[in-house]
Amino acid sequence: MGEFLNSMEWYYINLEQDITPSLHFQSRTKKDFEKWRRELKAKLLELLGGFPEKVPLEPDKLGEEDCGDFVREKYTISTEKHLRMPLYLLKPKEISGDKKLPGILCCHGHGPFGKDSVAGVTFDQPERKENIRGHNYNYGEQMARRGYVTLCPDFRPFGERVAYSDPFPGRDKCNMYFIKGLLLGQVLLARNIHDGMCALDFLCQQPEVDPERIGCMGLSFGGTMTTYISALDERVKAADIICYLTTTRHYAVETANLCGSQFVPYLYKYADVADIAGLIAPRPLLIESGINDTCFQFKFTREAHKHLRNIYEAAGISNNLEFDIFMGEHSFAGDKAFSFFDKHLKGQMWNSTISSSSRI
Repeated sequence: MGEFLNSMEWYYINLEQDITPSLHFQSRTKKDFEKWRRELKAKLLELLGGFPEKVPLEPDKLGEEDCGDFVREKYTISTEKHLRMPLYLLKPKEISGDKKLPGILCCHGHGPFGKDSVAGVTFDQPERKENIRGHNYNYGEQMARRGYVTLCPDFRPFGERVAYSDPFPGRDKCNMYFIKGLLLGQVLLARNIHDGMCALDFLCQQPEVDPERIGCMGLSFGGTMTTYISALDERVKAADIICYLTTTRHYAVETANLCGSQFVPYLYKYADVADIAGLIAPRPLLIESGINDTCFQFKFTREAHKHLRNIYEAAGISNNLEFDIFMGEHSFAGDKAFSFFDKHLKGQMWNSTISSSSRI
C-alpha cells in the first residue's frame, strides 16, 4: 500500500507536465506581442467572471495623524453594494503651490494586520513592529516619506475586513471565502481587483495627486494584486512586483503555496504567472526577488524572469523591465524601488500610445 500514499501528488505533477498553456507567450515580434496581449487580456477577464457594478465611493474620513513628514488619514469607501473598504491615505506635507504629486497604490500581503503594516501603523504593539521589521513591510510609509501620496487598502478577507479575526478556526479564510463566492457566482480575486480599481479611483480624485502619474507595488499576495491590477488597469504607469513572480508548477503544483485569494479558475490552461505580468508591458515594471526566499524558490523565479524578459523584448521596450535580485528572504528589498519610481513617476514619462483608460 505504501506506493499509493502520494499518488495524488504524483498525479498532479504529471498532469502539469502534459499541459502547455495555449496563450503562453512564444512570439518575437511587436505585432505578435500586441495580438497576444489583446487575446490574453480578454481571456483573463473572461476567467475572472466579470466585476461588480461600481457604486459611488462615498468616502468617510475617520481621522488623521501627524507623522512628521506626512499625514496619515483613515477612510472607508464603498466598492460595491453591501460593502465598504478601509484604507489609509498617506500625504506628504511638503507640497508647494498647485504642484501635484505622483501616487502609489500599496498592496499588502498575507498576515493578520492587512494594510496597517504597509502604512506603518503599529499601535506600539511588539508583534506589529516585528511584522514590519521582518519584511521591511512599511513601504507605503517609506514611499510617502519620499514624496509620494500612497494609498494602503485592506483587501478581502484581511485586516479590518474580517475585524482582525480568524472567522474559520482551523480553516484557511481565503479558501473559505473563495468557495462561498464561487457558489454565488463570483471569483474572490476578481472582487479584490475591482476593489483595487476603486482604490485607484479614490487616489486619482485626491487634489494633491496627478492621475497621470500612478504606481502600484506590493509584497507576496500584494505582488499578486499588483500584477493583476496593473495588468488590467492602465492608469498604473509603473509597477513593482515584490517576491511573487514564479511559475505555476512551483507555487501551485509541486508545493501548496497558494490560496483562494490568488486563484483564477482554469488559468493554467491558458497562461503562466509571467504571462500575466507580461500584460503590464510595455509600461515600466520592476521585479524584486530574494535569493533566499523560501516562499518562492529562486530557481523557479529565474525561469519566470527569463520568460518575462522575452515578452518585454518582443514589445520593443526591454529597458522598461528591471530586476532587483537581493540576498534577503521574503521581503521588500527597498533598493531599486525608490529610483525606479522616481524615474518613471517623477521624471520623464515613458513614451507609449496606450491610453489611460481605467479598465480594459
